[in-house]
Amino acid sequence: MSWIDVLSKIVEVFPPSDAYRFDETPPLVAPRPAENFVVVKPSNSEEVSAILKFANEKSIPVFTRGGGTGLSGGAVPTEEGIVLSTEKMTELEVDADNRVAICGAGVTLKQLDDAAFRHGLSFPPHPGAETATVGGMIATNAGGVRALKYGTMRNYVLSLEAVLADGRIINAGGKTIKNSSGYSLLHLLVGSEGTLAVITKATIRLFPQTRDMTLLAIPFPTMEDAMNCVVEVARKMLPMALEFMEKRAVEIGERVSGERWVSREGEAHLLMVFESFDEAEEAAKIAQSLGAIDVYAATTKKDQDRLLKVRGMIYEGLRKEVIEVLDACVPPAKIAEYWRRSNELAEEYGIELITYGHAGDGNVHQHPLVYEGWEKSYFEFRKSLLSLAVSLGGVISGEHGIGAVKLSELEELFPEQFELMRQIKLLFDPKNILNPGKVVRKL
Repeated sequence: MSWIDVLSKIVEVFPPSDAYRFDETPPLVAPRPAENFVVVKPSNSEEVSAILKFANEKSIPVFTRGGGTGLSGGAVPTEEGIVLSTEKMTELEVDADNRVAICGAGVTLKQLDDAAFRHGLSFPPHPGAETATVGGMIATNAGGVRALKYGTMRNYVLSLEAVLADGRIINAGGKTIKNSSGYSLLHLLVGSEGTLAVITKATIRLFPQTRDMTLLAIPFPTMEDAMNCVVEVARKMLPMALEFMEKRAVEIGERVSGERWVSREGEAHLLMVFESFDEAEEAAKIAQSLGAIDVYAATTKKDQDRLLKVRGMIYEGLRKEVIEVLDACVPPAKIAEYWRRSNELAEEYGIELITYGHAGDGNVHQHPLVYEGWEKSYFEFRKSLLSLAVSLGGVISGEHGIGAVKLSELEELFPEQFELMRQIKLLFDPKNILNPGKVVRKL
């Protein structure tokens, strides 16, 4: 009797399909999926426990999958084994008095948003696509455009239920914001990308509902002018979002969205979103004092949606042309230097590089476009680019994670940390069954 036959006595087993073979990682850098694997869809932690206990005894790899919206190959089954989908773990309860939501790992961002809204609350960071799942967002410590004011996923996880590789179920944290009760296993699991445990349930912090927004669109003559404005605005207030786009990115967003940005002049463009009109007014004055070409205020939802669509559609306009989506993070005051030096580096390699991102928190999204013979020189370029980010006080991934695509750079640029991560992995998962080959090399 095969291990699949034995597994089918524990849980219903589904055959492999493309729906579980890939995530959103661009195909040119995505890890190659295994041909043979099975899919299981447990409904709760007890079923997950039984699956992992069996897999651990038989040394069968397990790849946990949420919404499949990741960009680093983290959910791709790269070996023959088990894809554990969290899609049936959709329990969702809002405790309005304590301002928390208790969510199964398979609850989507939209479901969480809608449930919070029905109880007069909100989940303000919006750190992913609406089909992204709570478990997946926690596993990658997802960020998003509102991280400057509202933080990343880590700031909202108050407790976790998770299943260890040997099937043990653990609970870390509670419904409290404060917790100084020993080592924080909770925060060790946040961002662990399915390599240390399978997250099955989480208690998520909720906030009061956000206020009416005011949006500013501001073109600047140079990237340095724009980033000087970013630094000065963030010194005095915290916008809900503080985005930047180079001119080429704006043009792509316009083309795909069918909408017109406020101006085609200037090297760099900022998009700021405020919950306070007074703050928006003060930010406008700061921008004007620092050389803004224009300051456009959008106060109606229709006008705001039009401008947000331009920013939001940039990647769609490049999806078929990109090698990958890079997401290095540098100190905000270093963005202009990083942008210029990365363009110089790209020019040396003959690469066209489109840049935009989250100016307020320094998370820079860059799209190197496909060129002839890219396989021969691209990865050397990427290493140099990520090394540049680190040299400026940054990190190689701000929100997409390491997964399978940035493992080499993590090992080379942070060797001491990498070795500690390997040791932690060995402690949690000595047989290396949980998402093997992701984040750290196979032991």
